[in-house]
Amino acid sequence: MAAPNTVQIPPKLTLTLLSDLTPPSLERTWLTAPHPTLPLVATCSSDKTVRVYSLTNFRLLSTISGGHKRSVRTCAWKPNVSGESVLATGSFDATVGIWRRWDSYGETMGWRRQQNSDPEASLTEGAAGEVEEEEADEEEEEEWRFAVLLDGHDSEVKSVSWSASGMLLATCSRDKSIWIWEDLDDGDNNFETVAVMQEHEGDVKSVAWHPAEECLASGSYDDTIRVWREDIDDWGQVACIRGHGGTVWGVDWEGLETGPRHSTEVVSGGKEEEEWKQWHALSGPRLASCSHDQTVRVWQRQPKAQTSAPGVGAIPSIIRPSGTDEIWEEGAVLPSAHVLSVYAVSWSRRTGLLASVGADGRIVVYEERFVATSQTEAMDTDSSPAHEANPSQHPLTEWSIVAVVDGAHGIYEINHVAWVKRADRGRDESTEEEVLVTTADDGSVKVWTIAR
Repeated sequence: MAAPNTVQIPPKLTLTLLSDLTPPSLERTWLTAPHPTLPLVATCSSDKTVRVYSLTNFRLLSTISGGHKRSVRTCAWKPNVSGESVLATGSFDATVGIWRRWDSYGETMGWRRQQNSDPEASLTEGAAGEVEEEEADEEEEEEWRFAVLLDGHDSEVKSVSWSASGMLLATCSRDKSIWIWEDLDDGDNNFETVAVMQEHEGDVKSVAWHPAEECLASGSYDDTIRVWREDIDDWGQVACIRGHGGTVWGVDWEGLETGPRHSTEVVSGGKEEEEWKQWHALSGPRLASCSHDQTVRVWQRQPKAQTSAPGVGAIPSIIRPSGTDEIWEEGAVLPSAHVLSVYAVSWSRRTGLLASVGADGRIVVYEERFVATSQTEAMDTDSSPAHEANPSQHPLTEWSIVAVVDGAHGIYEINHVAWVKRADRGRDESTEEEVLVTTADDGSVKVWTIAR
């Protein structure tokens, strides 16, 4: 098991406040969810509403209200939807709401798309601003449709998450249960309950789907992370991960294409990177988790045995064979940075950077780098031959803190953090930048740029 690394490495990145989302909620905000395709985010609040903001001008577009009787604790956009936006909301009233809206949201950017594609298009900055304001006003007038209320939990709903396909919705609650619902997509907004899992021994705080597979991770008040899969039409637990010394507040998956950065001693395309790709193909994406114990940890699955057929080479498999549990190991305890509970962790699926926030009001960004083979050999003379004999062994990497912001929301706790594609006018349109969005107890939502 990895030991906590308490060596503080000087920050290498700079986080700068780009903008607040305005107007803010007058009550606590819990979470901000980025839209899968449009430059929008949805923020849920204790005032029983969800606010939808533009990431182009950071202004409020619409407010979703009337569906819940208590605080809206969580929300998530459905992926792989064409022509409309679908939002799931979870509330302390023990219900889950499904909301729908035709995607005229995208039209607020129509004039800019035309301008970018037509060099002769000419909207002055002032005229463009007026168009955007008028369209934003029109957006506010259009209402969301409350499609269906999913009722089944006995207590507060804490987290909702859509599968990568968009067909399954996972919800979890203070009642210690996880429900999986299937969107029948029959035009009548019908959902079917396909599983209710009750193995957790405490309040389930967070659920998150694998970025490609129908595999679910959950974190709980019982200090465990659990992994769930379907086996012959029956959902069940395939792993119970223990290691945290307190409530697991949040979990998030690594992206399919991201990985460690190259240090000055490691060249791109070298041995370390090749070993990483081999290991990643066998093991699959890792999990990040954060806890009341003030730590952020990374977990990796032990690679499955390779299978082969006559005349066919070994084929890596990351699908669970029937009746077989998965073995998850602690890959790293990230450098110590938080002094109170860590409430949320977000793993960028574009850069591989990790961000965490919590009760201490601090934003921390971490980066993983390869350790050069020469360093590995110096640490363990048997490590290099082991890699050659067993390419499924995890290549050695190290995590460091690369950015810290103290008091990011003043004296208030930060409840959530998310990586979002940058969409404002000041961005460099030749690159795909990301921003961090943080959500806090004072009702504020802040957008941060990150630069080297």
